[in-house]
Amino acid sequence: MANQEDIFKKVISHAKEYGYVFQSSEIYDGLSAVYDYGQNGAELKRNIREYWWKAMVQLNENIVGIDAAIFMHPTTWKASGHVDAFNDPLIDNKDSKKRYRADVLIEDYVAKIEAKIEKEVKKAAKRFGDSFDKEQFLSTNQRVVDYRAKADSILKRMGKSLENEDLADVKALIEELEIACPLSGSKNWTDVKQFNLMFGTKLGASADSAMDLYLRPETAQGIFVNFLNVQKTGRMKIPFGIAQTGKAFRNEIVARQFIFRMREFEQMEMQFFIKPGTQKEWYEAWKEKRMKWHLSLGMGEENYRFHDHEKLAHYADAAADIEFRFPFGFKELEGIHSRTDFDLGKHEEYSGKKLQYFDHEENKSYTPYVLETSIGLDRMFLAVFSNSLQEEELENGSTRTVLKIPAVLAPYKVAVLPLLKRDGLPEVAQKLVDELKWDFNVDYDEKDAVGRRYRRQDAAGTPFCVTVDHQTLEDDTVTIRHRDTMEQSRVKLSEVKDIISKEVDMRYWLQKI
Repeated sequence: MANQEDIFKKVISHAKEYGYVFQSSEIYDGLSAVYDYGQNGAELKRNIREYWWKAMVQLNENIVGIDAAIFMHPTTWKASGHVDAFNDPLIDNKDSKKRYRADVLIEDYVAKIEAKIEKEVKKAAKRFGDSFDKEQFLSTNQRVVDYRAKADSILKRMGKSLENEDLADVKALIEELEIACPLSGSKNWTDVKQFNLMFGTKLGASADSAMDLYLRPETAQGIFVNFLNVQKTGRMKIPFGIAQTGKAFRNEIVARQFIFRMREFEQMEMQFFIKPGTQKEWYEAWKEKRMKWHLSLGMGEENYRFHDHEKLAHYADAAADIEFRFPFGFKELEGIHSRTDFDLGKHEEYSGKKLQYFDHEENKSYTPYVLETSIGLDRMFLAVFSNSLQEEELENGSTRTVLKIPAVLAPYKVAVLPLLKRDGLPEVAQKLVDELKWDFNVDYDEKDAVGRRYRRQDAAGTPFCVTVDHQTLEDDTVTIRHRDTMEQSRVKLSEVKDIISKEVDMRYWLQKI
């Protein structure tokens, strides 16, 4: 486990050192679970957002995007259930005075059991070599079967207790499993209590007439309340989707794991409006579509898995997460939920306005069902960043730190390096920068030996380096170096743009979907 923790620490320090993520207001000792994206982080974030938007909105004729306000009429949150039911179960340790989410303590306990299963699999794979059948081993090895059964029964019991709001049983489960405070090792727990996660604020000039507002805890409601506006003005026919990216805010008690769980974060959501009765097919279709989008980035199929929900939200008839292998284990990256007509139905009830769709083919009105895909942009950032950070041993015995960000998402696509700071080389290099910057983010670097500059660009995640040397002055050729393979080739100055385009253009990546 320490190994995983070390990897995660490296991810956090590398993110800071290379201008990706800083602690918010760090000069004032920071703010817990709030982060700022630096110059490289802002670019990576923007590229992920655009990669999602292109795949979701631009390439689908029946999906459009909106940008709804962060503030909404307070009744919105009454209708959506957030005022009454947007709670986390909390438990305090009496000795360390630390507060935890009860469900997370239990999930972490289960993660340790799953780690034991992984260990057994690794041992067996080593022992049996090529003849190892993982599926058979998982279903027949008694120790593994027992571990699995224990993990499943714990999660089932927790799911049931949370659903029935039986918080006493959640505490009982923590005590039975002898879960200790990670900080102090103490098992002296308080009762489990519910805590609402919405941030409240006020709207209005004077305290007496001010209206109580909330910062939105999700972006989805902005889509639901605009359902008719978009449908009518866009003359949309069902099935159609409305997409949105934007900030959401949750007063997370146990915000942790760097940018995985923050108090201010960004979501990329799409609500797909469908005919009641077709939700099963659309649910399966969107699960497949979204997984293809993830896999198009080439971050390894073995790093993704589906996790079907045991405990469904009261409005859902099916829900699954796409989980990603983060440095701290498999965790939720994206949710796909079949939400039935809960949302539009509730807003209709609370607003007194009809939110129905008139189906000309069927000649009747109905409240559409909704299929939701929702992904955290910050989590996607962490998935890309942590998966890309690698230490490589080179043939000469040295190591290099390289950030193998998918080229399509890399903040800078190319660094232009004059071999020396004289003989007219910087001028040629600068001219190339001026040509390329219309199409890509370009870095220019003339400090240090060229080998050190290569290392710096590797660590920052730049997919290409172009070196201008004395031969360039003679025949207009330059050396182009690939970050991932470190291969170098000699190409004409006039070919540089096309070579880079082929590797970084979203079109080439999204065609894999």
